[in-house]
Amino acid sequence: MYMGTLIGIVFFSSLYHILIFISTTAVVLCFGHSLGMHRRLIHNSFECPLWFEYVLVYLGTLVGLGGPITMVYTHDSRDWAQRLPNCHDYFAHRQSFFKDAWWQMHCDLTLEKPPQFTLESRISNSVFYRFIERTWMLQQLPWVFIGYYFGGWGLVLWAVCARITACVTGHWLVGYFAHRQGHRDWHVNNAGVQGYNISAAALISFGESWHNNHHAFPGSAKMGLYKGQADPGWWVLKVLQYLRLATHLRTPEQLPAREELQAL
Repeated sequence: MYMGTLIGIVFFSSLYHILIFISTTAVVLCFGHSLGMHRRLIHNSFECPLWFEYVLVYLGTLVGLGGPITMVYTHDSRDWAQRLPNCHDYFAHRQSFFKDAWWQMHCDLTLEKPPQFTLESRISNSVFYRFIERTWMLQQLPWVFIGYYFGGWGLVLWAVCARITACVTGHWLVGYFAHRQGHRDWHVNNAGVQGYNISAAALISFGESWHNNHHAFPGSAKMGLYKGQADPGWWVLKVLQYLRLATHLRTPEQLPAREELQAL
């Protein structure tokens, strides 16, 4: 993907290709990763029709991080590890910039005694989710053919290779800085890793970079909780609520109190 992105930049750069790259990346990150995979599938922070959930999660698969079942397990494992008093550096992002990049984007952590999670039956019993999990890498192929048909290799390199490269690298970058330094309003007692708010990445991450807020209230569909905290993912959810495609949007006031949560 990196090589394809480099070739696209060197030989096929144009305003048209850049706009296609920006628009496709924004769609899969916002609708797919932030709303579909993260706020809906993993945290159940809002409700929506099943067919629409499938659309959102499918778009999340196109981000290039993994299938839906893998994403749920990876996220739950990371949350479990970060709540431990002693968290491995892999989950804590404590290593240097380049070492952490290599770990997160090219390596797997194998635990001798991994945590055991039970998937919700609506996920584990879903024929759609099991199919997408098995074929998640192949889901890029239809878009390769569509891109080539309508715009040749230039469109393929910008709309597929560059999109995946930006999504995967950007996901790691936000995660790296959001677990190291930044502003905090909340502290989770006894947790080995704290989340930090990275305001500079709020727009391009669609609100996901308000990570201290998310560590404090993981079940909240709204991540930008305070004045001046832009949360484009929440804005889109409010539009979907108006269109009756999203309901029961959960906010911190509606979540159970957490004894371990301390306001700073």
